[in-house]
Amino acid sequence: MGAQIRLEHLFAGDRSDPLFSSHLTMSQLKIMLLLARHGTVAGGELARMVGVGAAALSGMIDRLVVQELVTRTEDVHDRRVRRIGLTRAGTELIEGIITAGATKQRELLSRLSAEELTIVAQAMDLLVREAAAVQPPAPED
Repeated sequence: MGAQIRLEHLFAGDRSDPLFSSHLTMSQLKIMLLLARHGTVAGGELARMVGVGAAALSGMIDRLVVQELVTRTEDVHDRRVRRIGLTRAGTELIEGIITAGATKQRELLSRLSAEELTIVAQAMDLLVREAAAVQPPAPED
């Protein structure tokens, strides 16, 4: 774990990461990550997921709409419900944040020998296997 933590610290020092160039608050980042995972969500449901009231969520969403990162649309089945979803720009920002370390990892892996890459691949297979074994079931819609 020590090596993993050192690697994470080395990656965290890179200020070119999209997270550092965005001006998202932690609450806004949480909202966008939830939308990236769950797709378009009703406002009330999103407020519950974030753990805030509808009024507080509304203000956060207003700021994300102004930044053109999320949309607020009328639910086709219930006009009283507003559905919140990511825009293309919002999706691109979150994907960039989520995958920021992948480019750095590719650069590092390109410097390893074929034998070293085999060892890394085997270790990653073990980690993926164990992560999949403890993955909680997806929430029902």
